[in-house]
Amino acid sequence: MQRVLVIGPGGAGKSYFAKQLAARTGLPVTHLDALYWSSGWVAQAREAWRAQVGEVVASDRWILDGNYGGTLDLRLAACDTVVFLDLPRWVCLRRVLGRWWSYRGQSRPDMRPGCPERLTWEFLYWIWTYPMARRPAILQRLGEAESTVQVVRLRSVRMVADYLAGVDGRAI
Repeated sequence: MQRVLVIGPGGAGKSYFAKQLAARTGLPVTHLDALYWSSGWVAQAREAWRAQVGEVVASDRWILDGNYGGTLDLRLAACDTVVFLDLPRWVCLRRVLGRWWSYRGQSRPDMRPGCPERLTWEFLYWIWTYPMARRPAILQRLGEAESTVQVVRLRSVRMVADYLAGVDGRAI
């Protein structure tokens, strides 16, 4: 485990998981949200974004947390492990609401400065519809990648905790 991709719906705990995994393995973490968004919630241009992700995945050791389907092909081709936090949507929604409450009006530590926490109906809808609208395609892509990549699918908070408890520096 040298190049780890952490994906899942909003509120699944990708950034938290990535930080915990980094603390146990010594792998450096890159939060894709912090790369994609510039101050004021300005998105990267598509070509610049793909180039930036390409630079990150070209290194030998990393943990990347985030979704961004437009670069999943680059990340899947470069990683050796994918952790899919496939948590129930009610857990994700509760976490997103708690995160919004905790960070409202300020940027989270895993975001770029100038991107204060926000909550939109579109984001809540994205989380709610994730199981039907996005999970099937993700599972298909992960199934296709399983011959070359270790795929770890964690479906509960307990599974996440157990997985992290079983990881130590010798796992890399």
